[in-house]
Amino acid sequence: VHGHPVWVKAMFLPGDVFGTVPMFFLTTDIDENDGLSRAITHRLYDNDPLRRIAQYIILGSGGARLLEELGVDPEVWHLNEAHGLSAAFRVYEKHRSLDEVKKRFIFTTHTPEEAGNEKHDFKLLHDFSFFGSVPMDEVKEITGIQDDVFNHSLAALRVSHIANAVSKLHGDVSRKMWESYPDICPITHVTNAQNAKFWKDRGLENSRLEGDTDTLRSRKRELKSRLFQTVANQTGKLFNPDVLTIVWARRFAGYKRPDLITRDIRMFRSLVNNNDKPVQIIWAGKPFPFDFGAIETFNHLVQTTKDFPNVAVLVGYELELSRQLKYGADVWLNNPVVTRE
Repeated sequence: VHGHPVWVKAMFLPGDVFGTVPMFFLTTDIDENDGLSRAITHRLYDNDPLRRIAQYIILGSGGARLLEELGVDPEVWHLNEAHGLSAAFRVYEKHRSLDEVKKRFIFTTHTPEEAGNEKHDFKLLHDFSFFGSVPMDEVKEITGIQDDVFNHSLAALRVSHIANAVSKLHGDVSRKMWESYPDICPITHVTNAQNAKFWKDRGLENSRLEGDTDTLRSRKRELKSRLFQTVANQTGKLFNPDVLTIVWARRFAGYKRPDLITRDIRMFRSLVNNNDKPVQIIWAGKPFPFDFGAIETFNHLVQTTKDFPNVAVLVGYELELSRQLKYGADVWLNNPVVTRE
């Protein structure tokens, strides 16, 4: 990394521990490294752009090096976003053929705006060893990027044989966004799904399939009561399992508009104060550590809702709370800016 040797420790998680695919986790926080190198993997989504480049090298080139050490030569390399793109240059070093790289790589794009795709100065990436031993002129030739700014997503689209967006609408947006760029691979779409074993409640699902409304209603009430215990523990507010409950829970980001329902404050107050048609509303989620706009939105919601006994903002949004919220919600609110998600 930046011409400096960095040791990487790989930790293996067998698939049978949590019912997943086998996974490797990489860290540079080991005694063999100096302080700067140890810090590379300290923080996900680091706000330091140089450290992020170093992270991408550890993920891509480091991940490829790990597979080499294990004697694994994958038939398919899947880049989920372009963060691991340096792996493609590691494979190119071995074959010295763009066609050999293309036939192995596929790419999932998530970002629905061209401006949101990460770019860096070409020479900076070269100096950081992002391209391995591949000369900069050769990188420009195989990626078709001739100016001084390296677009990671565009390069990924040119070194892969196929790409996918993450919904039908996003596929339309992505194809339109990239249509003016020559030599990119086809972009299809695979709609994001969920792991049914983890996210489905068996009681709810079985009663739904059997058409047993009474059992479904009883199980739903039980799940809502469990969620409301968490609400009480965190906020001191006592929710009613027999009242319609609306949940907004995901990553806090401006384009996801978590506070949309509160922007007309009169309407919001009339909604939550309506005793004839009572509702309860729960927010939960996390912003990126340096997304100060999203952090402000989160804090604003806390202040806006603190005096309503039937409205809550929860913290500690991890997998278990997320599952509780999905089980306990009657209405799952999702109101992003269209085409942004």
